[in-house]
Amino acid sequence: MSKSRIFPLLLVALLASTVMGVPQLQKETPATTNNKNNESEEKVYLLYADSLTFDAKMSADYKVLHGNVQFRKDSMYMYCDSAYFYEQNNSLDAFGNVRMEQGDTLFIYGDVLYYDGKEQLAELRNNVRMINRNVTLYTDSLNYDMAENLGYYFVGGSIVDDKNELVSIYGEYSPATKDARFNYEVVLTNPEYVIYSDTLTYNTDSKMSYLYGPSTIVSDDNTILTTNGWYDTANDHAMLLDRSRLISDHRMLSGDTLYYDRNERFGEAFGNMFMMDSTQSVIMEGQYGFYNENTKYTFATDSARVMEFSRKDTLYMHADTLMSFYDVDSTRVLRAFYGVRFYRIDAQGVCDSLQYLARDSSLTMFDEPIIWSGDQQIFGDTIRMFFNDSTIDWAHVINSAFATQRKGEQYYDQMEGNTIKAFFEDNEMRRIETSGNVMAIFYPQESDSTVTDMLNTNGSFLNIYLKDNKMEKMVMWPNVKGKMYPLGQLTKENMFLQRYIWYGDRRPIDKDDIYRRIAAPVVSEDDKQRRTSGHKFNL
Repeated sequence: MSKSRIFPLLLVALLASTVMGVPQLQKETPATTNNKNNESEEKVYLLYADSLTFDAKMSADYKVLHGNVQFRKDSMYMYCDSAYFYEQNNSLDAFGNVRMEQGDTLFIYGDVLYYDGKEQLAELRNNVRMINRNVTLYTDSLNYDMAENLGYYFVGGSIVDDKNELVSIYGEYSPATKDARFNYEVVLTNPEYVIYSDTLTYNTDSKMSYLYGPSTIVSDDNTILTTNGWYDTANDHAMLLDRSRLISDHRMLSGDTLYYDRNERFGEAFGNMFMMDSTQSVIMEGQYGFYNENTKYTFATDSARVMEFSRKDTLYMHADTLMSFYDVDSTRVLRAFYGVRFYRIDAQGVCDSLQYLARDSSLTMFDEPIIWSGDQQIFGDTIRMFFNDSTIDWAHVINSAFATQRKGEQYYDQMEGNTIKAFFEDNEMRRIETSGNVMAIFYPQESDSTVTDMLNTNGSFLNIYLKDNKMEKMVMWPNVKGKMYPLGQLTKENMFLQRYIWYGDRRPIDKDDIYRRIAAPVVSEDDKQRRTSGHKFNL
């Protein structure tokens, strides 16, 4: 028989056995495997199956494969129990124990696989797992884009690594870059905290997560609210933008940019820092500041301001630097440095530095302190004020004490001594005690508030009793000396005590005026003698 007749007979026999029998398929020969171009990289090769059936009449476009089915597409191998192979379309449907493998780094499992050769898209369904070294993706519906080397789910899933578990409605993962993206109801769970977000990207190598849109980070210690920023889950550091907030116990820290170190429990704010302590009714602001959750230490500087709002009238105070902390006795301390100015409707003041101690509810002002209340002004070396439920109880002016009360346009009651103590009831001054080298000038008022005389007197001690902000009685002792002057006999020299100065130009006039810088005044040699030396607290 000639060779031309033998070949057609062999072809007929092969087709018959294909319809009826089980050909044993072998893997590609080395020559086939090494001859790869762009077309062969996209082509799917059938490597093996226990059985293959093909019915040209019933189904001309696919082959039916059963038992230990194996395919290869470039470097990706695909395994299943059975499959439909659409060789002309370079596509397949795989069923049962579906597995995809790429080298020793990528494994994908599922119950069903649909592979579209034109789109190079593998669609895996039911009980899907995608494993890339220490990263595992779980879902019931995964699409894997072989061209882009990207897997994504869209009906819910999770990605787990050795540090975190991330759950979302939509998620995608790139085995090549280790980048993952999550959308809709995103939850990142760490042993120390949980992150809730609308959109989050995450790298499984660096453990860096990037937050977009409203996000909340919750732990046993605090809660962080943000809309934009990153969180380093490997080192527990975060940089958060757009007025993010750190809430710890009863305190809240915010800023244009917020840095947080969870290991040190340290929050740092850059730009428009805002710190509120709700239990202490205190707000602290500045262009830079920080808060340490372990030590309860708060710091603010650059246009720093503190506001105390425990009562109806808020106290506003500005300084170059503000700090609040707890001392060794667990007592809260507030300190202000350099250019202190404060305003409240009923009292205003200035000094160089200031300290508040919660232990005895005392406020101490250092270096040229001045306090105004209505028509009254007090200054000295140091001023201490003691409070009861944020209401002043009494004040103590220590060394070179001077008190003034303005009466009308040109008259001023004045008294000076080594120390002055002022006692208050219902926020009104009721008694003033002056001691040590006391000198005083008073302009007694008639019942109709007119002034006719001036009293200049001196002694060792002076007590004044007031009612409705007017002097009701005065007691001075011992060895009192004095002289009464009719107003017509007054001169500029005898109307004022030597150390008298009215510092009206320094007085804050409203809550915004606390930021006003006061230029150092030009004073005469006589006036310099009236100025007082100061004492600072030890830092």
